[in-house]
Parts: sequence; structure tokens; C-alpha cells
Amino acid sequence: MRRLINRILSRTSSTDKQLVLQLEHLLGFRPKHIDYYKLAFMHRSQPDDVTDSNERLEFLGDAILGAIIAEYLFKKYPYQSEGYLTELRSRIVRRETMNNVALRMGLNKMVQYNQNDRGLSRSHIFGNALEALIGAVYLDQGFINTRTFILNQLVRSYIDLATMESTDTNYKNQLLSWAQRGNKVLAFETIDEKMDATRKLFTVGIMIDGELFAEGTGYNKKEAGQVAAQKALEKIKE
Repeated sequence: MRRLINRILSRTSSTDKQLVLQLEHLLGFRPKHIDYYKLAFMHRSQPDDVTDSNERLEFLGDAILGAIIAEYLFKKYPYQSEGYLTELRSRIVRRETMNNVALRMGLNKMVQYNQNDRGLSRSHIFGNALEALIGAVYLDQGFINTRTFILNQLVRSYIDLATMESTDTNYKNQLLSWAQRGNKVLAFETIDEKMDATRKLFTVGIMIDGELFAEGTGYNKKEAGQVAAQKALEKIKE
């Protein structure tokens, strides 16, 4: 087996060899098809053709991640309601959580993106790349190994379920509760929609007593609203 691995490495570029070694440390196994992983780390801002980006792998990885987390929670909490499991799964797979996990894993050093666009480094592209990585693992290794990777390398290593259970990360609900307690008139308004490469980017503004208080962006209105609500809560605390 070691001879086979050495022959494979001898036929790859020095850059690919380095990526294989990084992935082996990151994933806990040696990848078979390196091209899947190279694509997983390619943000659409980098290639000339956006079809050569990681968006399709991100779509696949997102679906697989959701299914495996759902199964894990179903077995771990046999007496909890469907609503409880849905909320906890949402907290685990939400963009902010995945982005934080990706940063702790060091994916920000592996993702290829336009570094002249400073806004990208502050967005969720690393969490998206993590989902694309899950898609690459699935295509390379199959479902069983992908499940092992998610549970061992992601959930057990980076997700604190006890804290997540006790923390309310629905910023929109928190903001609504704050507004009700203070008799504030609160409204969420879509203030901008534009195309970002092949996807639509939304900007949602939070109006408090008729004035714009905070705004957030996302690839759907729900995500943009949550980002805006989080910023508003941070501003209120300040």
C-alpha cells in the first residue's frame, strides 16, 4: 500500500503533494481523488469560469451534512420532540457555526479566493468550503466514511452540544423579544438584491421606530435577516 501511495505521489505536482499531506492530517485518511478536494477549495471569485468553483460540491455537502446530523441527533436524544431536534440541527449546520468550525480547522489557509476583495474574508466562504469538502469526501470515500468524518472530525472535535443546547442562536427571535419588552416598532426590510456571480445576494435592514438600525447580507432573506439581527443585538449591547 505504501508503495502504491508513493507511486501516486510521484506522479503529482509538488503543490498536490502538499495538499495530499494537509488533507491526510485534516481528514484522518489519505484522499484517493485529489481533484475533488482541489475543487472544494476553489471559491467562485478565483476561476475565470464560475462553473469551476466549489458551489456544486457545497450543494451536495450541505444535503449530506444535514442528513447525517439529523440521524446523529435522532439517536442521541431518543426522547426529545421533533421541534427540539430540528432547532438543534439548525444551530449546528447554520452558516455561522460551519464558518467558525472551518476557521478552527484552518480552511481559511486552504481556500482559493480573490484576496483583494476584503469582504470575502469576513463572509461565510470558509463554512461554504467546509460543506464543499464534505461533498468531496462523499464522492471520494462514500457515505460511511463521510459519516465517520463528520462525526469524528467535526462534531466531536469542534461542536459543543451542551453549550449549543443552552444558547439561543435565533437572533431574530431575541431581537423581537427585546423590541416587545421596550415597546419598540421593529421591522425587517429587504433593502437590496443583486447578483453575486451566479447567486443572488440579499441585504436586509432592521428598522427600529422607523429608522435603519442595522443591516446584514446573505444568499437568502432568512440568512440576511439573521445576520442583521445579530449585528443589531451587538449594537444594543454596546
